[in-house]
Amino acid sequence: MDAATLAAVGSIVVGLVAAAAALIGQRTNARATHQGALMTGYGGLVDNLQEERNNLRDERDALRTELTAAYAELASERAGRADRAALQAQIVQLQSEIADRDRQIAALGGPPSAPSSPS
Repeated sequence: MDAATLAAVGSIVVGLVAAAAALIGQRTNARATHQGALMTGYGGLVDNLQEERNNLRDERDALRTELTAAYAELASERAGRADRAALQAQIVQLQSEIADRDRQIAALGGPPSAPSSPS
C-alpha cells in the first residue's frame, strides 16, 4: 500500500472511532439526563406527599380541638337533653373523621397517632 491509501484508510478508521465515541457519549448523556429527571420527579412527589400529610395532620388537629370542645360542652351542666343528644352525635362524627384522617396519614407514610380520648 502506498502512503495515500494508508492515509485514506487511517482517515476512515479515525472517523469511525470518532463516530462511535460520539454515539457512546450521547447515550451516556441521555441516560444521565433521564436519571436526573427521574430523581427530580421523585423529589417532587415526596414533597407533595409530605405536604398532603401535613395538611391532613392540621385537619386532624383541628378536629381534635373541636372534639375536645364538644366533650367540654357535654360535660357542662347547662346542656339540655336535646343538646346532649346533638353533642353525642357530633362527638361520634368527629371521632370518625379523626380516624379517617389517621388512616389517610398512615397511608401516606406518616406515623400512627395516639387515639383521641374524652377530656
